[in-house]
Amino acid sequence: MAAPGSAADTSAKANVTALNCISLSEPNIQKSISLLKQACLDSGFFYVIDHGISQEFMDEVFFQSRKFFDLPLHKKMELFRNDKLRGYTPIADQTLDPKNQVQGDFKEGYFIGVEVHEDDPDTKKPFYAPNQWPSEDILPGWRRVLEQYHKEALRVSRAILKIIALTLDLDADYFDKPEMLGEPLATLKLLHYEGKISDPQRGIYACGAHSDFGFIALLATDDVTGLQICKDKDAQPRIWEDVAPLKGGFIVNIGDLLERLTNDVFRSTLHRVVLDGRERYSIPFFVAPKPECVVECLPSCASEMNPPKKVSFCRNQLLLGINRLFSVVKINLILI
Repeated sequence: MAAPGSAADTSAKANVTALNCISLSEPNIQKSISLLKQACLDSGFFYVIDHGISQEFMDEVFFQSRKFFDLPLHKKMELFRNDKLRGYTPIADQTLDPKNQVQGDFKEGYFIGVEVHEDDPDTKKPFYAPNQWPSEDILPGWRRVLEQYHKEALRVSRAILKIIALTLDLDADYFDKPEMLGEPLATLKLLHYEGKISDPQRGIYACGAHSDFGFIALLATDDVTGLQICKDKDAQPRIWEDVAPLKGGFIVNIGDLLERLTNDVFRSTLHRVVLDGRERYSIPFFVAPKPECVVECLPSCASEMNPPKKVSFCRNQLLLGINRLFSVVKINLILI
């Protein structure tokens, strides 16, 4: 294990980064394509606004999230996450940067995936299952609100991936294939960060440095600053920049799978959460293809100067990446 903070900057303080902002109601699609492509080449992070989810509904989602995390711990532990990645994850359940962390992330969460009926044959697959839901007696209306938000976040994700497809000289519907967004692994996670001060030099983080695995991730957050990104993950020491919250908008980042699809033209970006002692609530939404999807270099991303990488992703690599991100179980790696 590396010394805590050895790959981090010497201070938790960071400059605020400037991110491109993409409006989903922008009539000039070429403007959106240009802004999004620049963002994917520069940092892999950007804002999305005008997405069609009202502020009133977003406020309700955050209200319901707080109601769950306000429950006594024993009530939350009754819904402890299962091996299909559904349910509650307590404080320090994840350690996303074990080389630099001395203890787990100071956050608790709740996973909600695509709802699959218990009699559906798909339940035999990894990560396909019914969700765990608090009872209506404890949290009335909670399931209805969160299921609606899952549906809306997936709709927004599909709209963003249409623009990404256009930046890659593909048809806008390229990612709508059955093995991709037709049956995606779309996972919503409610997060609550304790009011504990982060100390990178001592290896203490609200959330350790990591990149997200799938296609893209949408992040809705409150007004507490804490998210930081490192645009060059190979730099030593790493240089971290703050990402300012954007009320009414999403912070969106591309994941490792999209990096692989684009032959490393677009790069996934390390990010972490460093807090000053204030509580923080956020809601990430992760979008990945179904496990059967084979991911290989897009034709538009290969050239004589940048030939396709020799290793492609297969089903078990997809599962391994998801497990790496969510720290649940281990699955063997098979290359094709």
